[in-house]
Amino acid sequence: MNINDVSIKKYTVTDKDSAVNLGSGGLNVFGTPALVAKMEQTALEMVRPDLDANSDTVGIEINVKHVKATAIGKTVTVEAKIVNIDGRKICFEITATDEAGDVIGTAYHERFVVDKQRFMSKLQ
Repeated sequence: MNINDVSIKKYTVTDKDSAVNLGSGGLNVFGTPALVAKMEQTALEMVRPDLDANSDTVGIEINVKHVKATAIGKTVTVEAKIVNIDGRKICFEITATDEAGDVIGTAYHERFVVDKQRFMSKLQ
């Protein structure tokens, strides 16, 4: 993984992604928690192939703006770009757009590379 690497993923908004289903609102539209999850998923899937079998990443920060509603059944495109790598910390700028190409959300996101066994042992 390198600075300026980009990953683009497309997601279809389903009922399970709705604000109503997620408890984050009363309208049957793409919910902010689902948007956040799709953003994190896109970033994670970008870097995972570069990790060894004993490593994974965990999200440590996400600052999201959800600026436009999206209907159930529509397609959302999420683009994650690595903007900084500082040791085990990887920083991303993420943009989500709708089918018309309009920005529906943006985020700054940080992930941290961890040793899976060591990380999980701390939770015991």
